[in-house]
Amino acid sequence: MIGKLCARSVSMPAVIRIYFDYESPNAYLAWTQLPKLAEKHGCAIEAFPVLYAGLLDAHGQLGPGEVPAKGRWMTSNFLRKAMLLGLPLNPPPFFPFNPLLALRVSLLPLEEEQRHGLIDALFKAVWVRALHVSEPSVVKRVADEIGLPGSELIERAQGPEIKALLRQQTDAAISRGVFGVPSMEAEGELFWGYDDFPYLDLFLAGNDPLNPLERQRWRLGSRPSSVRRQFRGKTDSSTNVRER
Repeated sequence: MIGKLCARSVSMPAVIRIYFDYESPNAYLAWTQLPKLAEKHGCAIEAFPVLYAGLLDAHGQLGPGEVPAKGRWMTSNFLRKAMLLGLPLNPPPFFPFNPLLALRVSLLPLEEEQRHGLIDALFKAVWVRALHVSEPSVVKRVADEIGLPGSELIERAQGPEIKALLRQQTDAAISRGVFGVPSMEAEGELFWGYDDFPYLDLFLAGNDPLNPLERQRWRLGSRPSSVRRQFRGKTDSSTNVRER
């Protein structure tokens, strides 16, 4: 697929970039389905590992597990999607877990097919096989099973260059507006979550229903109402009514 052009544009690179972290079950779902979408539109896939915790910290967010009601809803949500897709899904033995080693191994300069195969195997290790990829022995085993030199990859992943590269990629994602995983980027447009695949599909086909001028009217980030949360919990002295 490398070198082909997306159906949407003959002037832009044929790339769908996916920002991911192995901690996200929705990233696993997206990774399994993205090849079909990329093939449909003649696009290549650029895998872009990032540290999800770094995204959360940069944007002042909590993870789903830190908001119990949200976590319960998300569990039902991704389980429904996996069942409809016919994908196996099993709870990891430890969650949340430290994904750093798996992410760093995924950044190593391998042949594209090998690298995508390793990412696929690591996602399955977490979300299908319930393996603990924080452990070097587990990552080594996963790499060995697909014909890659596990011990060598782990040693290379511990180097300062790869550690710095993960930080740089996370910072680069933040600078491009990425706030969660999975996020997909095509021609500078961001799509968040596996649930956004229908919109990504329309965008790549040149049928995006979003009018850029209409979107511009809805730029809410700098409006006064966006700072409302700063005042929650304060008491109006004139009415003694607690703001909500």
